[in-house]
This record gives sequence, C-alpha cells and structure tokens, in this order.
Amino acid sequence: MLNVAIKAARAAGAIINRAALDVESVRVSVKQTNDFVTEIDQAAEAAIIETLLTAYPGHGILAEESGSEHGAKDSDFVWIIDPLDGTTNFIHGFPVYCVSIALAVKGKVEQAVVYDPTRNDIFCATKGRGAYQNDRRIRVAKRTRLQECLISTGFPYRPGDKLKTYLNMLGDVMSQTAGVRRPGAAALDLAYVAAGYSDGFFEANLKPWDVAAGSLLVTEAGGLIGNFTGEADFMDHGECVAGNPRIYGALVGTLGKYSKFAGAGDKATVRQAALDAAADGSAPAGAEAATPTPEKTTLKSKRIKAGDVRPAATPPGSPPDAPF
Repeated sequence: MLNVAIKAARAAGAIINRAALDVESVRVSVKQTNDFVTEIDQAAEAAIIETLLTAYPGHGILAEESGSEHGAKDSDFVWIIDPLDGTTNFIHGFPVYCVSIALAVKGKVEQAVVYDPTRNDIFCATKGRGAYQNDRRIRVAKRTRLQECLISTGFPYRPGDKLKTYLNMLGDVMSQTAGVRRPGAAALDLAYVAAGYSDGFFEANLKPWDVAAGSLLVTEAGGLIGNFTGEADFMDHGECVAGNPRIYGALVGTLGKYSKFAGAGDKATVRQAALDAAADGSAPAGAEAATPTPEKTTLKSKRIKAGDVRPAATPPGSPPDAPF
C-alpha cells in the first residue's frame, strides 16, 4: 500500500513540476477569499485517485477538491488526499509545496506519504515501522528547551479567522523561542518536524487532508501531535500542535488557553491577562479585542481545573471574577 501511495504521489509530482516550468499559464480559480484552486490541483488529484483505485477499487477516497465523490462509500480503508498543499505558494512560483497522501483504516492513519516535488524528497511512514526521508530513517529533534527551538506555523487567511487572537498566540510563542517560520504548506511543515528540521509546529483552521499524512510521520519519528489542549483525537478539531514530547508539552502549555476546547477558566485567564496588559499600557491598541470569544464547550471536551472554581464568598478587596 505504501508503494502504491508513493507511485501516486510521484505521478502527481510530475504533473506539478511540468506546470511549474510555466506557472504563469496555469488557470487559477478562487474557492473563497485567499483560497485558490488550480487546474493542476485537479489534474494531480485525478492522477492520484486513478492510481489508488486501480490498485484498490474497494477503498474509499477523501480528497480536498472532490471530497468523497470517488471510491467506495462504506469502506474501512479511506485514502485522505491533498494533491497540492501550498497552492498559493505554487501559483506565485514560491517553491514550498507538496503532495500529501494518507491511508486511514477504521479512522486510524496507517500509511503516509508527503512528497516534495521541487526537491524530489519522499517522506513516508507505515504505522509501527518508523518514518523515512527517501531511504534514511528520520527522528524528531532532540532539543528540550523551547527558547532554543525553531517553530513553524501557518497564518490565518480566510474571512472569519480570528486574526487578533492568532497574533496574541503568535506573540506568546515568539517570545519563548529562537524563531518562528511560516513556510505555507502544513503537510510539509509536519514532515520537517518529523525529520528534525524544525522543532515544533502549530496551526489552527486545518482540514484532515492537511494533517493526516504528517501526523503519522511525526508519531513514527518519535514525536507527539494533538490539538492545542493536548487531545490526541485532533484530526477533525481544526487545531494542530506537534513536536518532540518535551517541546510538544511546552507548546500545549502555551497554546492550550487559546483552544476552542479550553475550559471557561482558561479563556477567562487569557481575557483578564489582556485586560491587565491594556490597563498598564504594555499591550498594543486592540489587545482587548484580540482576546478569544467564549465558545460553548461540550461535555467531552470541557476540562475543569481546581483553579477554575472560585469560593462562594469572595474576600473583600479581591478583584472581580472575569466574565465568561
């Protein structure tokens, strides 16, 4: 199955590389503001699906451009495909993009390929058998102190994304690390975490095809991946943080309060910190507005910490409880 996935990724990569020779002639459509799709995305996806279904006609398909239109509808085996992750980079000639293919069996990713056609790099993994870049076994970086680490991320770009909240989150990470990078292709970012080229990664508003293959690469390379609160079942949460176990823990500690799955007490802490910073003049204008809007939590995701519960009687002179 992994060999078939690699064959499919290389077929898509050949289409992408040919188009990259004359990228100005590629037809581009807009799915929504700042969200592009090209004829190359569609051609690469068709090549991948044809290769996979020729080998495994009974398997299902979940693809970025065509959804579940192709393949079996009730199979336990589902291929999760992003034919060109980093389309915006591609149409500008910026050589950071990739093909991402993963196979989920009963909802668990068991095979993964991320192919970088500009460098001819194949990152691949099979559950329980380790992660590889080409023929070399890869491992996550060994750094344990966040202040020594290089972290990659992705910026919000769609209408409705909470930009100000993200800038606060980015500021928290930047102040604790050696540097933050925004390459522009989440699947490749995760492959680079697996290979130890960067120490960690975080991003919000992601889809399953953005992270499915990269998630197996990270875990097979000895790392951890989850949502901002550390939940391992992150694929459909739209949040992702990854790194070696120590750095992952540090990033979750920093980012957890910004998660839509955080408890009310965590969100109140973020909001009160921003209000305090604005009051003493240490925060830029608009910081108050940048705090996260409270969202409903489910019984499954809500976490209650001892510090979240205030006594019924508040001692005189104590600051009022933050509004939820």
